[in-house]
Amino acid sequence: MKPALRVGGAITSLVTPFRDDTIDTVGLMAHVEWQLLSGIDGLLACSLTGEGPVLTAAERVRIIEICAELAEGRVPVIVATGTNNTATTIEETRQAQALGADAAFVTLPYYSKPSQKGLVHHFERLAASTDLPLIIHNLPAHTAIDLTPATVARLAEIPTIIGIADGSGDIGRISTWRPLLPERIGLYSTHDATALAFTMAGGRGSFSSAANIAPRLFRSMQLSAACDHMATALLIDDRLRPLLKALAREPEPATVKHALSPIRDISPDVRLPLTGVEAETDAAIRTAMASLQLAYQSDASSPRTFRTGL
Repeated sequence: MKPALRVGGAITSLVTPFRDDTIDTVGLMAHVEWQLLSGIDGLLACSLTGEGPVLTAAERVRIIEICAELAEGRVPVIVATGTNNTATTIEETRQAQALGADAAFVTLPYYSKPSQKGLVHHFERLAASTDLPLIIHNLPAHTAIDLTPATVARLAEIPTIIGIADGSGDIGRISTWRPLLPERIGLYSTHDATALAFTMAGGRGSFSSAANIAPRLFRSMQLSAACDHMATALLIDDRLRPLLKALAREPEPATVKHALSPIRDISPDVRLPLTGVEAETDAAIRTAMASLQLAYQSDASSPRTFRTGL
């Protein structure tokens, strides 16, 4: 295990750019480098936002390699490795570690709906099979299961678990879970709409899909909250609100890529069963992007020039 690893602030849950149903490696490298130059605090690869469930094994390897090579230790590289099969989760976590990941982001087993006892055994087996730091991802809307306080207390005994990320949007979990956890285990939000409130209540940061679009704003918001500059953090959150509302209209991989396409030259393509956004969502995203002054300038005689100072 890497005992000094401490994850916090604004971590971008990276999209995976595609061109003609193939990973756009050049686009991914440019996007990762832009995130790093924008001061983001970490990178999450192969998550739901990155369309992890539809990536091939070879594609996962290439994405992890790119993130690890470009990050060069500047920020943690975290890889989503959770599946509903304990053996597969172990295999993907070991692979992520071998490729240079700093931590694994492990969603609770979905679809099979294990018992709370099954959840504990799942993570105990994973921790016994790898020394990579683990961040548990609790996402009831997608997995149909939820961590109970008793299970949180039992998981806290596993020494390689360094965080729990919650996507429920329930801020009350901070006050329920925090007393059950040692200091090494941070609490994080994966719900952009309530991420600031989560941090203000005692969270350590957020894994953000929308940070793909405005990394500096998300980083500034989380940093302001961590430094008790709440008025500034609230102003940024208010500024981001129209964008978050627009992105939430449809599945976020599609909406985030759609918003990125005019400002970072990333294709809006997503893989089935996801599809592109509807016209009403497109209009809402355009309005929100205009309010943030996120747009590109181009003319017939020069390459596209981006002004994305966010």
